[in-house]
Amino acid sequence: MHTTRARIAAGALTAAVVVGLTSCASAGGGAPARGGGFEGRGPINYVAGKDVSGTFRGVVDQWNREHPDEKVTFVELPEQSDQQRQQHIQNAQTRSDANAVIALDVVWTAEFAANRWIEPLPEEQFPLDQTLPPVVEGAKYRGVLYAAPAWADGGLLFYRTDLLAEAGIDKPPTTWARLRSQCGQVLALPNAAGMSCYAGQFEKYEGLTVNFAEAVQSAGGAIVDENGKPTVDTPQAKRGLDFLVDGFKSGLIPRPAITFQEEQGRQAFQKGQLVFHRQWPYQHALASKTDGSSAVAGKFDVAPLPGADGPGSSSLGGWNLAVSSFAKNKATALDFVKYMTSAQRQRQNLEAASLAPTYTSLYDDPELVRAFPYLPTLKASIMTAQPRPRVVRYGDAAGAIQDEAYAALTGVKSSEAALADLQGRLDKITGGR
Repeated sequence: MHTTRARIAAGALTAAVVVGLTSCASAGGGAPARGGGFEGRGPINYVAGKDVSGTFRGVVDQWNREHPDEKVTFVELPEQSDQQRQQHIQNAQTRSDANAVIALDVVWTAEFAANRWIEPLPEEQFPLDQTLPPVVEGAKYRGVLYAAPAWADGGLLFYRTDLLAEAGIDKPPTTWARLRSQCGQVLALPNAAGMSCYAGQFEKYEGLTVNFAEAVQSAGGAIVDENGKPTVDTPQAKRGLDFLVDGFKSGLIPRPAITFQEEQGRQAFQKGQLVFHRQWPYQHALASKTDGSSAVAGKFDVAPLPGADGPGSSSLGGWNLAVSSFAKNKATALDFVKYMTSAQRQRQNLEAASLAPTYTSLYDDPELVRAFPYLPTLKASIMTAQPRPRVVRYGDAAGAIQDEAYAALTGVKSSEAALADLQGRLDKITGGR
């Protein structure tokens, strides 16, 4: 979902989730649930998706200066999260010891933990009580901590403050109806000539899972119910999917957006081509640059996602760091996880790249709120976010969602047919629950 940030970030199934973190406690304490240990020190590989922000190489370089005998090599995977997951799985299935610390989308925890591809972490070394509760619910599997969150994510509505003001609009939309209405007002302006209204992530990849889930949730539906039973063949789910389908049909969403992942949409928004854009918070820093790369610097703000009858609900996004079960030098790996996910590093990541922290204290820091006025909105987004289905067969579930949602968006199937087919596929994948 998200590029290396995000992504993707709906529903709720077998939980697997998250953690708070510590600064730099020593490794080795606390035996993993399987009876293994975090032993061995020396060089390791840190494997994550493409460093779009350029932030993580600097952190790795800093670690290497401070730990010359335990050097970390940063191995970049493709930007698309689906491809990252496949490469992680291939590495795990061959029991390769090449990768020690791996970055995982929050929804992958159950799959990797159930297959014993990652080590349980010593929970007492991670201050879970200092972390946003929904994030803590994303790094555990069956009550055991398996990953430490590096950053959180919540979907936000980026909007053009200058154009809304010019159209006489004093606040961003809280409903889909208001979104349509405001688009009509703004696009009638001479200064909005050639612009489009709204976009999100609609290419057939994890971002579509996120955007579909958010639409369903924001219409009062859910991909699965509280017992984990798929519930997508419902009026609420249809209302959510119809918002997207009708958006493409009516031109509310521009036709090229069917190919949008995070970066394509970001570039469109930064070039001044969109009035509204559903995006992760990392876009804020890039769109605010005054070096000529952004045409909207100082001309935008963020708001909660709109919904059918009021504010909508984001998918819970974010990325966690886990230790491979097959790694060498696991003591070094555990220390590096703590280093990368400490409050100090998360503050640096926020300041450098608008990456959402997981520590509650960073959202409440007056200095940070002055520098990043959107933090209260982002915190609210994360606190009300819903997890995508966390199942051992997550890849199959996400693939089914993407297939059927994409078929509806492109007109291959009606919303009714796509949701009925999706219900049947998810029932088989989850065993009907």
